[in-house]
Parts: sequence; structure tokens; C-alpha cells
Amino acid sequence: MAEGQAEDCARLDISNGVATVTLNRPKALNALNPTLILRLREIVSEAETNAAIRSVLLTGEGRGFCAGADLVDAAPRPQGASIGEGVAHALDTLFNPLIHEIARLKKPVVAAVNGIAAGGGVGLALAADIVLAAKSATFVQVFVPQLALVPDAGCTWFLPNLVGRARARALAFLGERLSADEAVAMGLIWKAVADDALMDESRALAERLAAGPTKAYAATKQALDAALHQGLGASLDLERDLQRELGDGADFVEGVTAFLQKRKPAFKGE
Repeated sequence: MAEGQAEDCARLDISNGVATVTLNRPKALNALNPTLILRLREIVSEAETNAAIRSVLLTGEGRGFCAGADLVDAAPRPQGASIGEGVAHALDTLFNPLIHEIARLKKPVVAAVNGIAAGGGVGLALAADIVLAAKSATFVQVFVPQLALVPDAGCTWFLPNLVGRARARALAFLGERLSADEAVAMGLIWKAVADDALMDESRALAERLAAGPTKAYAATKQALDAALHQGLGASLDLERDLQRELGDGADFVEGVTAFLQKRKPAFKGE
């Protein structure tokens, strides 16, 4: 099967509660073409509904994590649309839904950035809940300096919220590459690890999350995201509402029981 076609463009392996998703277009540095995006959306949908999946691990095959949008194998432009209208259509129908669906997945997502993440590839990584990167990995915003476009795939939201206004503007305007260590120091990602340890450490983290309280992870994601655009009072109210819901769950009962019995809780994601 040709690279980038059908299911082969993104491999899925489910084990120990973890859905490991590997972008598999290495010759194109795992650039996002329509086929790959649709396949990723199918996998995210399966992760949402499949009870056997309790966390997701996203990585890339070869020397790149994701080079962003594939400018060679791009989405077809609607008949009569201008180039700009075609770009907007691709964002509306492909890229933006994918980023939304990953970020809103009610199960934890770990990104293991194994090589370069460029443009929309940065947005893809940052849509995950926890991002680890190989020491050799790099992050670069190519939109403004190379393409005369604004950052997309969520980057205009992720960057200022993660690294602040000044750094977000410099990264976007200049397109300078960040090393994994620099990305950690800046607060862009969680951790940089040795290249040969990336997948082992990432899988261990994903398995740890898969064994955790799934509904509490989803509620925490909701509360943390909401806090970015609301005041303290609204956050306190949301915490109350979420605790009401979680407090009636089996995992909360198990957590309290395990605490009193001085043992590790055995959460079931309920």
C-alpha cells in the first residue's frame, strides 16, 4: 500500500489500555494530508467510545514527528474558490476538527515528539495533554516567516497560553527552531528525554494514565481549559459542579477506600 493511504498512514496498536497512534508517512516527515487527517479523526473517535482504550499515545515514524500541512498532497480546493478560500476550507473541514477532537478527548493524550514538529505539527503535539520530546527533537513555527500566513492548528491559542505573549510573538514572527530542552524551559512541553528512552518513558506514562481515574482526568481538562477564559468565581463554581458529579462515581469511592486501607487505588475509569 502506498505511503499515506488508508489505514497504513497512521498505525494503531491497543494494549494495556493504551492506544498507540503512529503517524506513518516518514518520507514526508509525517506531514498532514487529507487521508492522514481523516484517519486520525477515525482513531480519536474510536478512542472516545472504546472502553478498552483509557489513554492515547501519539508519535511519528522515522525522523520527524509531523512537518505540518502537506503542501504537495493538499486538500482539493472547492470549485471556484480562491487559494485563500481553499486554505480556509481545509482548516474548517480537516485541521480544526482534528485539533478540537484531540484536545476535547475525554481520555488523557500523551504526545511523544520523536523529531521535528513544524507548523501544524506543533499544534498537533500541543493538542495533547502531556508532551514529551526526544532531546534531538525541535519545534518551529514556519507560518509567518516562510509562508506569509498566521499560525494555525491551534498554535495562536496554545503558544500565548503556554509561553506568554512576548515569547509567542517572537516564536511566530521569527520562526526560529526550539530545541526540546528550550521548549521545556519555556513551558511549551512537559519533558525532554534521551532519544533512546523516549518511547519507553512515554509508554510508561500512557500506561500510568490508563490505569488512572478516567473521568477525573476529563473533568480536570475541562476545568483547566475553562479557567483560561473565566474568573475565579466561575472556576470555583465549576469545581463544585464537577466534584458533585465525580463524588458519586465508583472511582472516588475506591480512592477513599484505598487511602483508608493504605493501599494503591485500583481505578476502573468509572
